[in-house]
Amino acid sequence: MLILVANLGSTSFKYKLYDLVPGDHETVLAEGAADRLGLGQSNWSIKTDNASNKGVVDLADHAVAIDFHFKELINLGVIDSIDAVDAIGFKAVHGGPISGAVKVDQNVIDTMQDFADVAPAHNPPYIAAMKAFAKQLPSIPQVAAFETAFHQSIPMSRQVYGIPYEWTEKLGIRRYGFHGASHRFIATRMPEIDSNISKVINCHLGGSCSICAIQDGKSMANSFGMTAQSGTFHASRVGDFDAFALLKLLTPESGLDLQTIWNKLGKESGLLGISGVSSDMREVEEAAKAGNAKAKLAVDAFVESCRHYVGSYLAVLNGADAL
Repeated sequence: MLILVANLGSTSFKYKLYDLVPGDHETVLAEGAADRLGLGQSNWSIKTDNASNKGVVDLADHAVAIDFHFKELINLGVIDSIDAVDAIGFKAVHGGPISGAVKVDQNVIDTMQDFADVAPAHNPPYIAAMKAFAKQLPSIPQVAAFETAFHQSIPMSRQVYGIPYEWTEKLGIRRYGFHGASHRFIATRMPEIDSNISKVINCHLGGSCSICAIQDGKSMANSFGMTAQSGTFHASRVGDFDAFALLKLLTPESGLDLQTIWNKLGKESGLLGISGVSSDMREVEEAAKAGNAKAKLAVDAFVESCRHYVGSYLAVLNGADAL
């Protein structure tokens, strides 16, 4: 049984293709990745036991990246055709009331679409990928494991906002936490490395960033709130932002309409917004080294954002065994 497990970031596509024999073994036949999707020149790579290939190509979005990698897998002889794949698995982000691992159907896609307004950098590419896989492999089952599941162990006192509680009950406005697959892996792996490790602060840093306090394999706190736009600031997303500052942006003097504000907070903020250079930390660091003051400010502010949560979670865990 061949299972392709996909991990879609806001600007990236990663996957592994497994040959799975239930109850016996699993073998990774190939793994691939592409970054900087929609940013011009994307770096892509595919690796197998016998061969590897990589390059730079313009990949406009996740659907294009998926099609490109299928063709490369065929070219490398990993599969004869895309029909060889038996199932697709996803690490999905925000399904609101849907949590855990579920089979992707129209209801799941519709629910993810309903929450796309609070996960604009993640749900749309996941929905696009699900539709792209369904178009190419209509009879193949897809399963999504939602990232929020790992964080259900967080005490409710750390989930609620200081808002009227009926908003939490009726609208589901609370801190969910994301990057569950990444943080769960660390929670499982660290005790295997050292059995004395029980308190871990894990930093997931990339185009999307979060920090998680883990104790005895369970999530105790996560920097994300209701949406993946919160917490530390990100490559192009705002991070924590005063709700009343938004009201200032909605006044006539700002000259901005709601959609423009939405796009800027979700797509033109973070490293990109402060530096004015790029959403890619590598390019921002290069600009900072070259003397760009705003680029240096972006790097310094990002570090401070992460430091804030690490320090906070040292208090939550009453110390840590590993970072």
